[in-house]
Amino acid sequence: MKKYIGFAIIAIAMGLSSCNDFLDKLPDDRAEVNSVEKVSQFLVSAYPNHLPNFIFEISSDNVMDNGTVYTAQPNQDKIYRWENVETEGNDDPRSLWNNGYESAAVANEALKAIDEMGGDELRGLKAEALLCRAYAMFQTANIFCMAYDPSKADEYMGVPYPKVAGESVDERGTLRETYENINADIEEALPLLDDNHLKVSKYHFNSKAAYAFAARFNLYYHNYDKAIEYATRALGNNVPGVLRNIAAYNQLAGAADIGNEFIRSSEVSNLMFLTGYSLAGRAAYSTTFRRYAQARPIILYETVWANMPWGSGSSANTLWYSHLLYGTNYGIYFPKQMEQFEITDQVNQTGYAHIIDCTFTTDETLLVRAEAYALKKDYANALADMNLWAGNHCEASRTATVSGQVRTAYRPNFTEANVNEFVNAVAAMPIVPESDLQRSWKKAIHPQGFTVESGTQENLIQLILHMRRLETIHQGLRWLDIKRYGIEFSHNIDGADALIFKAGDKRGAIQLPTDVIDAGLPANPRD
Repeated sequence: MKKYIGFAIIAIAMGLSSCNDFLDKLPDDRAEVNSVEKVSQFLVSAYPNHLPNFIFEISSDNVMDNGTVYTAQPNQDKIYRWENVETEGNDDPRSLWNNGYESAAVANEALKAIDEMGGDELRGLKAEALLCRAYAMFQTANIFCMAYDPSKADEYMGVPYPKVAGESVDERGTLRETYENINADIEEALPLLDDNHLKVSKYHFNSKAAYAFAARFNLYYHNYDKAIEYATRALGNNVPGVLRNIAAYNQLAGAADIGNEFIRSSEVSNLMFLTGYSLAGRAAYSTTFRRYAQARPIILYETVWANMPWGSGSSANTLWYSHLLYGTNYGIYFPKQMEQFEITDQVNQTGYAHIIDCTFTTDETLLVRAEAYALKKDYANALADMNLWAGNHCEASRTATVSGQVRTAYRPNFTEANVNEFVNAVAAMPIVPESDLQRSWKKAIHPQGFTVESGTQENLIQLILHMRRLETIHQGLRWLDIKRYGIEFSHNIDGADALIFKAGDKRGAIQLPTDVIDAGLPANPRD
């Protein structure tokens, strides 16, 4: 048996003790997982309850420095500067690392029990366990590794990939090996999918969520045919009928109602939720996080109010999101990820902050497919998916008086010609803008391990990346797109020079927790 190093192995689940020497000796009073029902209950603990949304979002170009007059949390300051995080809160690297391996350990125990019991009735549970292990390692790699680049995948370090219950892995291996292991788990799981054992399906890897995960993984893995195939399996044949009904949000009373609607399990767009102990929801609106936030210049020039084919600003804009924002000029948010506070002490009103993350949705999966089509130069299908997204996310037209002039914006119908005309006319944002007027939604790309041709292909990709930025706002996936596409940008610093993030920047791989490094795993290199 290999020596335990650097990560917690298993959380309390069905009476199973959590301890640092779990691998050396299993508790004698451990709950025996010996039935379909017990395996199903056990697998609940194979889903992460610590999420990277906070660390990804603060790392990305979705936030800026509002100045030293505002408050920031210690970890937030470190994350914004792409420095090592030493704190050990729920949103910090140590919690994310430990939770990833707790999830994998539970999945491995479940797989061992399934193999010992045997029987066709366990096929769906085996699929779920394999997917939980694959997802835990996929997220761990997304946090602590570089973006997948086949030309450097044997050079980049991966993460330990435990596959045997009760045995740890004491080597990181290569990023290629990590992705090969994830791919093997996914490919083994998909033919076994069976939703019959799922009682609350949207908090588990139901079939549609499984295919959405497989589509995202294969997009990052540069397997575009599979990304398209699996996205199509997740979306079905009636795509407009399974996208989020954002138009209805315009009739809701306020931020709380929008937040509740967004995470409603009966919403057909929501394929799978994950819940996490996190301050990510609070960070979007609390003054104690205000120094680094999505302030007005980013909203106005780079994201929701940017000048786009569907309109601009908060008035003459057909994009539904543009009319659903809350906050102040120094912290603007769309209330998709509101804090869910669990009170554990009614007298003192204390407890734990949670978020509910819509981890897989049809809307994001549609953009996975659109991107894969564009990367294959199947422009007709890429445009068709872009138009499906715009048709759902934009109203037909909106007229407003702006600066004394009546303006009307219309929902776009994208074609190669009008996409090229629009994108070519937009100046790319400088890495370090001299003023907010130089900010732009368009940024130069330097794809990591793949190529994008200038002209139609790049112009489609630029628009799709912007759609993805809007679709995944507050959830952190923009950071992974920055890593994948080598988008160079800067974080402004009040009273100091801006900090620059370059294509292939080693800081894109978050540094491992100190105790993991001390235990023997090599640290992520820094230039």
